[in-house]
Amino acid sequence: MQASVQQPIRAILFDKDGTLVDFQRTWGPAAQAVMQRLASGNRAAYDRLVAASRFVEAERRFLPDSPLIAEPTSVYGALWATALGRPANAEFFAEIDQLLCDATTQHLAAIGDPKTLLTLLAARGYRLGMITNDAEITARAHARKLGLDKYLEFVAGYDSGFGAKPDPGPVLAFAQAVGVPPSEIAVVGDTVLDLAGARAAGAIAIGVLTGPAPSAILAPHADALLASPAEFAAWLNSR
Repeated sequence: MQASVQQPIRAILFDKDGTLVDFQRTWGPAAQAVMQRLASGNRAAYDRLVAASRFVEAERRFLPDSPLIAEPTSVYGALWATALGRPANAEFFAEIDQLLCDATTQHLAAIGDPKTLLTLLAARGYRLGMITNDAEITARAHARKLGLDKYLEFVAGYDSGFGAKPDPGPVLAFAQAVGVPPSEIAVVGDTVLDLAGARAAGAIAIGVLTGPAPSAILAPHADALLASPAEFAAWLNSR
């Protein structure tokens, strides 16, 4: 599916999980390990974490309505705090972010070949960035491991000071950082939050079907809908 988007595109802002990073293969084993660590051998506490996370333990995957799929740590971290009887404060959220940074980087699995895609786009002169509702430390760790960091002029997480998706703040901050108006920026993502944030900022919203959301959910929010990020370069050529 493709909409008739006429604006020139000079910069591209990618979502991370579900777009460049395989969410289930990365976060499934990583989150399980972190939940086990936080539960400290207490099976009841671990079961509460699993239930709050909408996590299928036997398959190490998340259900489509899991808050970990698209929400920032402050959302699911509050649920985890309740499950563990701990304060839902900045200290606890920072602990979660560090544990998940280490675990997801260890289990990191890419969608396709993002390094080749970003190399191609950078060579064509596009300004590139990445935003996520994950923590910035994790975004940067993943970018380094995948070899994307040298192509990304801007990386922001929920805690970078620009707000969390669907707030337009991260998109507007990228626009300012690279000196490109939002109307000439394509935001590529796999969730409604990605696309809503793009539209709120006045950017072009490109949906990809590599995350949990089906096309029927994404289509109303997208200017174009692609099967995967691998199709993006060809889509640019066809405009």
